[in-house]
Amino acid sequence: MEAKFCMLCGSALETRTVDDALRLACTSCSYVHWGNYSVGVGALVEREGKLLLVRRAQEPGKGKWTNPGGYIEQSELIEDTIVREVLEETQVTAEVQSIVALRDLPRSIHNLYVAFSMKYIAGDPVPDGVEVDQAGFFSVEEMEQLDVADFTKWLVSVAKQQSGTGLVKDENPIVSFPGYGLFKV
Repeated sequence: MEAKFCMLCGSALETRTVDDALRLACTSCSYVHWGNYSVGVGALVEREGKLLLVRRAQEPGKGKWTNPGGYIEQSELIEDTIVREVLEETQVTAEVQSIVALRDLPRSIHNLYVAFSMKYIAGDPVPDGVEVDQAGFFSVEEMEQLDVADFTKWLVSVAKQQSGTGLVKDENPIVSFPGYGLFKV
């Protein structure tokens, strides 16, 4: 669905060239609709050489095994999102170690997906019964017997083959940025 009215003042939007691209812009104020975007996150939580997977109970991908994940809330730091999603879907507590992969999927709602390597802290996998109906830790060999989603297969491969640490949180930036989530090599 395309936006028709300004989110700031409620006036009609019109198509005009802004920064060399056709964009919806307000006829009354300075608002420009830059597009529709979503940011998803995924967790690669390892315990004793096995990765945490969940079986999707809803579409898309109902019945497929995937890594736990979800979408960020508007005012939530991305590293808080993935901790929350893992806990909500599996009752497993984990902490962010690094960012190990990104997926860029341009479409009507442009999706960016950030995959995190996470350190297992506590808990046995218990599915939430809403988004996921099964959860557990599986070896790569055990995954071969499961209906694992292709994208999750790719993420598992990336996680198992990574040679560095990925992007890690900058705990001591040279300048303070309150409220920012900063990651670096």
